[in-house]
Amino acid sequence: MTHGLHTRRAIGILGGSFDPAHAGHLHISKAALRIFGLREVWWMVSPGNPLKVRGPAALPRRIERAQAVIDHPRIKVSDFEARAGSRYTAQSLALLQRAYPRERFVWLMGADNLAQFDRWQDWEDILARVPVGVFARPGDRQAALHSKAATIYRQYRLKGRRARVLAGADTPAWAFVNLSMRSESSTAIRAAGGWETG
Repeated sequence: MTHGLHTRRAIGILGGSFDPAHAGHLHISKAALRIFGLREVWWMVSPGNPLKVRGPAALPRRIERAQAVIDHPRIKVSDFEARAGSRYTAQSLALLQRAYPRERFVWLMGADNLAQFDRWQDWEDILARVPVGVFARPGDRQAALHSKAATIYRQYRLKGRRARVLAGADTPAWAFVNLSMRSESSTAIRAAGGWETG
């Protein structure tokens, strides 16, 4: 799928339950703005993750926490999935593209998600719709780069400096970015008692 829109209109979408949002999400988002030349990054807070058995904290509470964590004017919080009634990323991206036809979207995710990407509903449709930027966090690099999705789509990976043109690339296209990653995770914060899910 080819998009003729200029890169500077590109918006990164970082989806997830954000249960809770933390400095690691912010770190990835700021890096995405800089590396991929994005105009904005939207945190698309999902009503729930279909791959997780236990439900997250209430959506308004997670959105409030996400807004409190953000310290950058070009990073926004969105409840689009809840308003649109979508449950899966592929469906949400299709609805986003319909709702914002003048925008160019880039899907952003951590390497841990790439490692299990082939388990996502209609994951190949995601790659056909939007470029994908993957950020490595501690311990996730090898499993991600040897995953089913990475192997099947190896020829479409933009390496090195080519990653900087990801937002303007024809799909499928993806880039894998190694950062000096922060070690925060929502799971660890919950386990430490820093976030009550009830």
